Amino acid sequence: MGGRNWLILGILACLIVFSSGRELKVREENKLAVYNHTLATILVEYASAVYLSDLTELFTWTCPRCDGLTAGFEVIDLVVDVQHCLQAFVGVARDPNAIVIAFRGTQEHSIQNWIEDLFWKQLDLNYPGMPDAMVHHGFYFAYHNTTLRPAILNAVKQAKEIYGEIDIMATGHSMGGAMAAFCGLDLIVNHEAKNVQVMTFGQPRIGNAAFASYYRQLVPNTIRVTNDHDIVPHLPPYYSYFPQKTYHHFPREVWLYNIGLESLVYEVEKICDKSGEDPTCSRSVTGNSITDHLVYYGVELMCETWRSCRIVSDPLVAEFGKTDLQGNLILSKDPATPILKMKTQSSGGSNHI
Repeated sequence: MGGRNWLILGILACLIVFSSGRELKVREENKLAVYNHTLATILVEYASAVYLSDLTELFTWTCPRCDGLTAGFEVIDLVVDVQHCLQAFVGVARDPNAIVIAFRGTQEHSIQNWIEDLFWKQLDLNYPGMPDAMVHHGFYFAYHNTTLRPAILNAVKQAKEIYGEIDIMATGHSMGGAMAAFCGLDLIVNHEAKNVQVMTFGQPRIGNAAFASYYRQLVPNTIRVTNDHDIVPHLPPYYSYFPQKTYHHFPREVWLYNIGLESLVYEVEKICDKSGEDPTCSRSVTGNSITDHLVYYGVELMCETWRSCRIVSDPLVAEFGKTDLQGNLILSKDPATPILKMKTQSSGGSNHI
């Protein structure tokens, strides 16, 4: 890592360590989510799978990351917004019996460049219908103003028509976690969805304390998992000296970290307090690790390679897809039909976009 990057990390570390002024507290009227380790180890598999670029393997759920705890998952919609390098899928899981929505984290260029950009993001958008609540427009638009939102809402509607009022679980890693949070809020506020759960991994801060307070009341069944010294949950920075203007996490955080005792290493899963900014959880350490950002519960959360936005598809899935003028792609199937049984290879070869 170059000298400039170390300087940025050093500045961030100092700001975190020496920020100890008055804090704007998040209101705590509602009960918080109960952490479920088993559910976390299932959802992190979906957050990992959505990173893959082979759309045929994802759509038919035959990818290398599509087995084990997620076996039998049935994809309804797979959405790729090529214009903004975003990807998500919606489907129905047998265990847990729920609609699962997964958002991919950043892919374009390098994770290091994206993290550097996070450091400077400003609160610059008033969240609609929430007085004093502010978010960053980039986080908001990634979900609300792209191909993803209408496709996801349509897929959820289709699934509910077939399966009824089963749980809806939104998940994602990194930037995908930010989009999952906005999706959960959207489903409850604008579409009167019930039984919505959100679980994110290595999610950045997305709004101020007022937004966190609204979010906590409206989407109480939310878990943010953070990992040891993962740098991303520390960004954009939290300044307790500027409580009205600073970013603020919503609860409930679960912090994963290791305790070493001689040759033994114990894994700890700490359930954090109701504030969203528990000083004894991830804020108790310096967020300086990209490595901790890319692996949660032993599962890799990244693309096969860091590169420009790229997808791979097979002619066999063409009949299930539609593309708009910008090249954005939606693969969709009727949730009432059986799980697709399609070959993952064809004599015509794959298409690379």
